[in-house]
Amino acid sequence: MAQFILNLFIALLWTLLKDEDYFKVTTFISGYLIGVVILYVMHRFYGTRFYLRRLWCIIALVWLFIRELLSSSIAVMRQIVTPKLNIKPGIFTYETRLEGDWEVTALALLLTLTPGSVVMELSEDSKVFYIHAMDIEETKEQIIRSIGKFEHAIMEVTR
Repeated sequence: MAQFILNLFIALLWTLLKDEDYFKVTTFISGYLIGVVILYVMHRFYGTRFYLRRLWCIIALVWLFIRELLSSSIAVMRQIVTPKLNIKPGIFTYETRLEGDWEVTALALLLTLTPGSVVMELSEDSKVFYIHAMDIEETKEQIIRSIGKFEHAIMEVTR
């Protein structure tokens, strides 16, 4: 957050120091881009990651969620349209590597929002998820793969 505010300050300073009579958006944008370059060169001195990398990781997480949402929605629609319902619902456990309330909550929400699976319960230590799957025989491995992808993407955003 501090890097972003510093970048805005650099852009504003650039806009004010330009030799023009009025405020131009293009001057502010060019100052912002110059600030991005300056902050990228100096980001190792701040002790944190470069702030645009975190933004890129957030965009990647949203893109991953949309992909998983579409693929699981198609699988659920395929089951609904099939004349004979041939599913075996079930509950399985998954032990997570995530730490902290924000990370665990984000994973639980992402899993619940994708069709075909629902997080039913979380253990006391927030390490084990109890997940209900629509078709335990076919989708368990797919759900575990998507959980792994979600975990990795959430860790990229938060750590």
